[in-house]
Amino acid sequence: MAFEGLSEKLNGVFKRLKSRGKLSEADVKEAMREVKMALLEADVSYKVVKDFISKVTERSVGEEVLKSLTPGQQVIKIVNEELIKLMGEANSKINFPNKPPCIIMMCGLQGSGKTTHAAKLAKMFKKEGKRPLLIAADVYRPAAIEQLKVVGERAEVAVFEMGQIDPRKIVKEGIKHAKDYGNDLVIIDTAGRLHIDEELMNELKDIKKIAEPNEIMLVVDAMIGQDAVKVASSFDEALGIDSVILTKLDSDTRGGAALSVLAVTGKPIKFVGMGEKLDEFEAFHPERMASRILGMGDMLTLIEKATQTVDEKDAQKLAQKMQDKGFDLNDLLEQMKQIHKMGSMKSIIKMLPGANKVSDEQVEQGEVQLRKTEAMINSMTKAEREKPSMIDPKRKRRIAAGSGTQVSDVNTLLKQFDQMQKMMKQFGLGGNLHGKKSRKNRAALLKGLGGGMPPV
Repeated sequence: MAFEGLSEKLNGVFKRLKSRGKLSEADVKEAMREVKMALLEADVSYKVVKDFISKVTERSVGEEVLKSLTPGQQVIKIVNEELIKLMGEANSKINFPNKPPCIIMMCGLQGSGKTTHAAKLAKMFKKEGKRPLLIAADVYRPAAIEQLKVVGERAEVAVFEMGQIDPRKIVKEGIKHAKDYGNDLVIIDTAGRLHIDEELMNELKDIKKIAEPNEIMLVVDAMIGQDAVKVASSFDEALGIDSVILTKLDSDTRGGAALSVLAVTGKPIKFVGMGEKLDEFEAFHPERMASRILGMGDMLTLIEKATQTVDEKDAQKLAQKMQDKGFDLNDLLEQMKQIHKMGSMKSIIKMLPGANKVSDEQVEQGEVQLRKTEAMINSMTKAEREKPSMIDPKRKRRIAAGSGTQVSDVNTLLKQFDQMQKMMKQFGLGGNLHGKKSRKNRAALLKGLGGGMPPV
């Protein structure tokens, strides 16, 4: 995961700062030297690091900080605030024109994930009620048009293509098509190159004149580190970009590009790709990213994912069922499926406070346990799921054999599920509490449960 190494090193520095009752100017400067090295190792631009450390040090050695009761916490607060400023103090949004369609022109080097992220962007806005159209203007890369059609179909978004003819004509006809058929958002997938060249830029300039885009969005692979800033600067100089999409932020990239792009180019990161699936895409929130880097989690994004995954009507329906019949293993299985929709366990855990203390090995063990639990529940009959108390030793042996687990695993699952039922009754989720307000509260809690972790 991006920033993993940086987060670990920063937390080490801050832990030492917090362990001291008082801080001197020398303590702060020593800590800032370590922070500087951590940022440089994360592939953050040297100039950006130099300016950042200067600002943090200047604020941290002030009398108000050094004489406070919690100087270590004050320094962390300052680092957090300066990180947010570095990436942009507010998340930037797409400005939709009063008269549709809004036209977004995607550009970038080959292999940056441009085509896939065009579909991700289209899918995200479709969920918000837009009617997007993807235009296939990459006529040079083999199978680029076919790839856009495939991801467009998966995103359930229309794709306009005219084969491998002049991309200028494709864009012109595609925009006309969008106006004729009521598409209020047009996303143009332009051709990428292995490197920036004059021919590429001239073609993009022509497409810009024809399309008159509301937004020129550069797609940059986070794994190329500081080169991401050079790419952004080159495209901006030649084309005039408006924003950046940073892809592969879920990889082992050191993440320096995210901390350098705005400071060097003045262009904000608006979206980030967090995985290969079309749903693994989110708006870039500087304050949330700073929180992740400092190991404080990102609960707001996690809540948003849970809200998008769990349907309000389903939550109400489950709340009513639990009021009438209680919570059974069918319901637990359904909640586990909801968690799968939110992404991998690793991506979910990384949003929790203190996630930097959870090792990859522990995450892997958790994922194995989830798969085992799912297998055990799937090996049960409908009656057994609805009434686990009927599962006797003979049934346990059958369930274990059918799921490739041990009888002890089945015993653990049943014991933990029993504890979960008791806990839910304490919250009024499985008892006989009535009334409109009680049902509403239970539904709200259940909706949150869709983003929670099962007890096994």
